[in-house]
Amino acid sequence: MTTRQIVVNVPEKILLAEKTDEVTFAQELRVLAAVKLYELGRLSSGRAAELAGMPRVEFLLTLGRYKVFPFEAELRELEHTHA
Repeated sequence: MTTRQIVVNVPEKILLAEKTDEVTFAQELRVLAAVKLYELGRLSSGRAAELAGMPRVEFLLTLGRYKVFPFEAELRELEHTHA
């Protein structure tokens, strides 16, 4: 899998406030972005899991921590086609 690096500038005050380091914060940003893009229906659960850097099953289990229903996008699609 080919990857691209995206640089995000984070003020040091944020890292200090979060009591974290760059590596940990970067991983959390990846997970948060993956969860939100999945919630918006912009990424499938498989692609979102890739972005988050974890297996799909782990990603689906992680969604509950962020109050996101794992198959919400699929349910919306079903509701739309049967409305």
